[in-house]
Amino acid sequence: MRTTVTLDPDVEQLIRDAMREGSISFKQALNRAARAGLNGKTAPRSPKFVQKSFRMGEPQDFRWDKALTVAEAMEDGEITRKLTLRT
Repeated sequence: MRTTVTLDPDVEQLIRDAMREGSISFKQALNRAARAGLNGKTAPRSPKFVQKSFRMGEPQDFRWDKALTVAEAMEDGEITRKLTLRT
């Protein structure tokens, strides 16, 4: 990709120094600097999430896989009770 970049004088000097030290082209020095800067950058870490838990008492002998069946039976019982009160 070809693009125009305006470098600050101090940044240009750093690139020129890297060119001399590594005997590399301006393009190579600029690409290395960009990669090093972008790869070294880390996103700010968010605080670690800790889920608060609370004891819910002693274990109950209730089959949660049958909860809907129990709820339906309770609802049917309540409907029957209300209908008998109407008469």
